[in-house]
Amino acid sequence: MKVLLLGSGGREHALAWKLAQSPLLTTLIAIPGNPGIAEHARCLESIPLTDHDAIVSICAAEKIDLVVVGPEAPLVDGIADRLAAEGINVFGPRRAPAQLEGSKLFTKELCRQHDIPTAAFGRFSQADAARAYVRERGAPIVLKADGLMAGKGVVVAMSLDEALAAVDEVFAMGTPGTEILIEEFLEGEEVSFFCLVDGETVLPFGSAQDHKRAFDGDQGPNTGGMGAYSPAPVFTAEMERRTLSEIVKPTARALADGGSPYRGIIFAGLMITIDGPKLIEYNVRFGDPECQVLLMRLEGDLLELLHATATGALADERGVSMAPDAAITVVMAARGYPGSYEKGTPIKGVGAAGALPGVHVFHAGTRLEGGHLVANGGRVLNVTAIGANVAEARERAYDAVALIDWPEGFCRSDIAWRALAE
Repeated sequence: MKVLLLGSGGREHALAWKLAQSPLLTTLIAIPGNPGIAEHARCLESIPLTDHDAIVSICAAEKIDLVVVGPEAPLVDGIADRLAAEGINVFGPRRAPAQLEGSKLFTKELCRQHDIPTAAFGRFSQADAARAYVRERGAPIVLKADGLMAGKGVVVAMSLDEALAAVDEVFAMGTPGTEILIEEFLEGEEVSFFCLVDGETVLPFGSAQDHKRAFDGDQGPNTGGMGAYSPAPVFTAEMERRTLSEIVKPTARALADGGSPYRGIIFAGLMITIDGPKLIEYNVRFGDPECQVLLMRLEGDLLELLHATATGALADERGVSMAPDAAITVVMAARGYPGSYEKGTPIKGVGAAGALPGVHVFHAGTRLEGGHLVANGGRVLNVTAIGANVAEARERAYDAVALIDWPEGFCRSDIAWRALAE
């Protein structure tokens, strides 16, 4: 099977690594790829993900059997619609159902219409009305810019003054005309839950927990994710059953009944409250860095599963087999991230780190310069390990981190602290 993978981050490196293990795979091409992905695929670095015409032309020239879309932006922009119109199988939802991530307000209204448990909310297009709502509700309270914000368009305000200041901040994050979503603050523990959906069939793909804050102790600004571990201890079999029956399956059914069946991975960001699971938000792609830990645990053939999802054949699959082991990923980021940071700084020791037992280092933001590896982004490496339990996986991951020589990088030293405390 000939596969085209779209994307250039750590998530896409993990997907390429796992796809390359499939006996069904004959050719793997990536647009644009990165140095890690290039170990498994032919990378077409000059083609931007926004050039849908070029992507379609590559599919025709290479006789691609399946396109796997990594990031969310091309899906919200309609790449799956364009490919499907050309008769090309694509793993990833079309533009309409991709609004689950493309518009937080779309998701909240869907939840309201179909009694899907989520936080109470208000929506506003004017700052004055938003401030009045905040004063009425008080703090703590959550404020979100509508649209794609790369995991950074959320402010959790713990005081009224902070919330009022956040109204201006969140409006500033969005584009003109952006609405602001103001939500009830939910108490509990956050979990990421993943399912494959082919329009009708829903197959659970595992759980994970990530660390959004930049620094140890869950301090500092929100980021795209500084680490993750899988499985999530708090996500019991009963919580999975309830999430499927109360949240994910009703969502898939509502989209299908509305004429927009969902095909791809659906990522439910949940809060496990005293009343059970509540939806925080949906994402329409594998999480990053959650994808890395999930794929370290996946025992089956990823390509077979993704192709079955894209072609509406999930009902024929026996399910998703995950190893009972635990996996952890530690994100190494450029100093200054998520603010300003320097690119082009040299990185050494990645090969030695990846050679440790149970370890794989995924490239998230790197490039080759004169044959040498350098940083090319904010989140740069995902040092990922698997072990019999969280403690063993964590020890292996940090042993690998210690072998990487990158003075201009940093990472959190406490990834998976919650799992180890339970």
